[in-house]
Amino acid sequence: RVPVPPKSGVAKPKSGVAKPKMRVAKPQQPRAEEKAMAAARQEAEEASRRERHLRALGGASGAERALEELVFGDSLAAEEDELLRRLAGPPPVGRADSSDSEVENEAKDDFLPPKKPAWVDEEDEAEEMIDMTHRYKRDMMKSDAEKILSKEKLKRRLQEDDEDDDLLCRTGNFISSSESLPKGTIQVKVCLPANQERLSGGRLSTVQFHPSAQVILTAGLDRCVSLFQVDGIKNPKIQSIYLEGFPIHKACFSADGEQVIATGTHHKTFYVYDMMGGSIIPVHQVRGMLKFVRDFEVSPDGSLMLLTGTSGYLHLLSMKTKELISTMKANGRCTASAFTPDSSKIYTYSKEGEVFIWDVKSRKCLHKFEDEGSLGGKCIAVSRNNQYVACGSTSGVVNLYTTEVCLREKNPKPVKAIMNLVTAATSVTFNPTTEILAVASKEVDEAVKLVHIPSYTVFSNFPMFRRKIIYLAQSMDFSPRSGFFSIANNKGRALLYRLKHYSDF
Repeated sequence: RVPVPPKSGVAKPKSGVAKPKMRVAKPQQPRAEEKAMAAARQEAEEASRRERHLRALGGASGAERALEELVFGDSLAAEEDELLRRLAGPPPVGRADSSDSEVENEAKDDFLPPKKPAWVDEEDEAEEMIDMTHRYKRDMMKSDAEKILSKEKLKRRLQEDDEDDDLLCRTGNFISSSESLPKGTIQVKVCLPANQERLSGGRLSTVQFHPSAQVILTAGLDRCVSLFQVDGIKNPKIQSIYLEGFPIHKACFSADGEQVIATGTHHKTFYVYDMMGGSIIPVHQVRGMLKFVRDFEVSPDGSLMLLTGTSGYLHLLSMKTKELISTMKANGRCTASAFTPDSSKIYTYSKEGEVFIWDVKSRKCLHKFEDEGSLGGKCIAVSRNNQYVACGSTSGVVNLYTTEVCLREKNPKPVKAIMNLVTAATSVTFNPTTEILAVASKEVDEAVKLVHIPSYTVFSNFPMFRRKIIYLAQSMDFSPRSGFFSIANNKGRALLYRLKHYSDF
């Protein structure tokens, strides 16, 4: 027999062999239903338990309720509050309670999980501490205990400094006045240098406020006279006048503020800048003067200009024509001079320590007195109210006299001898209200003191800095209403300070 090959495809099983049965997995419906029924029973029991607990809490005393919370935690009380909120319905429109809005969202959809913030910065949660020793923040420190301040305290400190912004937004003259300046410490805010937009390339020799406008003048060895608007924030530059080959020894506004007079370090010529016409007028050698023109003063009434010559000569010029009117001669060499506020008298201080008082009309010496203990005169100033005369000597002592005693006695006693400077006193300046006398020496760094009048005590917190800022003080001035104080230094900066006691510029 020939074997027959099987057909293509699936081989047929032999006869007598049972075919395998395919088992299909059926869903276990009864088991799922049992789980659902068990969950329903559990939920019903939980609801029943909650209901019983709520009824029990409603009739329980405060002590029992507190015990329940201690044993079972705050979850049941939270569930009670939650249930009551849901029964009360959604919160009224406009309510700003974040917890109520969450309950409303849960009532709409119990299966919606609560939203969480996308990002949580741990540093924001903790109180941030600021290092106040940084060079941009150390000036805001009031003591060494404030080397580290919290962010909130620093914010309050900045708000205190910003309280003066109203003053910085105003210009011109003001009629309001401040109460008497207290002694001890003075409230001072450090501002950007007055000449921040054009720092001098060399030593500044002069800084002066305009007599009526909110403007300040700087001049120095870089041969430039610059004008800035004082706002305490940016102090924008108004104008700069360059005098070629003319290092400036001193510059000064005229009494009406319409002109600027500038003298050089070794020149017989001086310049007059006409601010109204915008012209620069050179004034060549004045008749009768053979040496350099350097130190000068302008009378408060604007009529005269006093030039300090050599060998004790004093030359009076007309401010209108810049021509010589008269010449006076003192014994010795005159080192400093000052007009009285009414322009009727002139005080001159000699190198030998003598003070001469001149009558402007007659050009005669009215009186002469010895500055007590002076080894050599350096600077002199008369207060705006004509009550005091301050004389600074080479020893660093600044003697403060009353004008009444100066006119009467040959050896007057000072009401106060200020001995806070250890080198020669080169600058003395009264503030317009005669409450502060600023004294300085340009021979050592940071040698500036503010003296309270009439207590004749030095303010203990000025200079208040733990690093060098002032350096060598060359010139000082107060603004017309004492709101600002400026110091010109040898680094080409006109440092600016806001005196918070005074409400006007």
